[in-house]
Amino acid sequence: MGFQTEAPTSSNEIELMNEERNDCMSRKPFIAGNWKMHKTVEEAVQFINEVKDKLPARDVVDAAIGASTLQLTAVKEAAKGSDLQVAAQNSHFEDEGAFTGETSPAALEVLGLEYVILGHSERREIFGETDEDVNKKVKAVVAHGMNPIVCVGETLEQKEAGETQAVVADQVKAALAGLTADQVADAVLAYEPLWAIGTGKTATAEDANDTIKEVRQTVAEEFGQEAADAIRIQYGGSVKPNNIAEFLAQSDIDGALVGGASLEADSFLALFEAVK
Repeated sequence: MGFQTEAPTSSNEIELMNEERNDCMSRKPFIAGNWKMHKTVEEAVQFINEVKDKLPARDVVDAAIGASTLQLTAVKEAAKGSDLQVAAQNSHFEDEGAFTGETSPAALEVLGLEYVILGHSERREIFGETDEDVNKKVKAVVAHGMNPIVCVGETLEQKEAGETQAVVADQVKAALAGLTADQVADAVLAYEPLWAIGTGKTATAEDANDTIKEVRQTVAEEFGQEAADAIRIQYGGSVKPNNIAEFLAQSDIDGALVGGASLEADSFLALFEAVK
């Protein structure tokens, strides 16, 4: 993958790509913010109150905020009655037990959450989560009626060694193992190359789309074409208001998982200009 160094795609080119995308599929875009370990509960609620009535309708785009466990109850309550959905940033695979500091998927279900982010590179790299761990969490979240947002992506070393497709395909197969085709169709994948997260570097929209096409092909091989056509696949990695339109214009990119640009209300809202 190359870094984004060229001038932004022109509005006419983006319009043409959008027409091509619309001709190919009907998957609804999904833009989700991932706050990571930011904001107090008070700051989180203030953010929700600032954005919840300014988002496009849910029949146009799905919008979600991934909040920390400490914030989830207050954020869910603040978002009530709006089109803003709420995601947890992690879950354990057991419902209860001696797992100090972990979060039960059964408890998340009771909160009425729609999504849970799983397998994020920071969980894999910093906390040592394995593909097996991610798979167990995915199955637990699905069993409790929530949809996983499963993150996959390669390191810089893997990218430079030409291993991107193989690494990402293996992560997808491992994460979704044991699910039915219908469960996979309702899930979300997020392709986030590790070298692009929080670095200011990003894949070109075309390169990201090529990798995501391969991800979709992997899903087709494992679960059938219908599931592959239905599953939404986001791109993540230094996505900002000034580049999101280029990614969403691509044929196989169905949205974005956004870190830093989701922390400020104005910046988060600006992301949705690409789908109006």
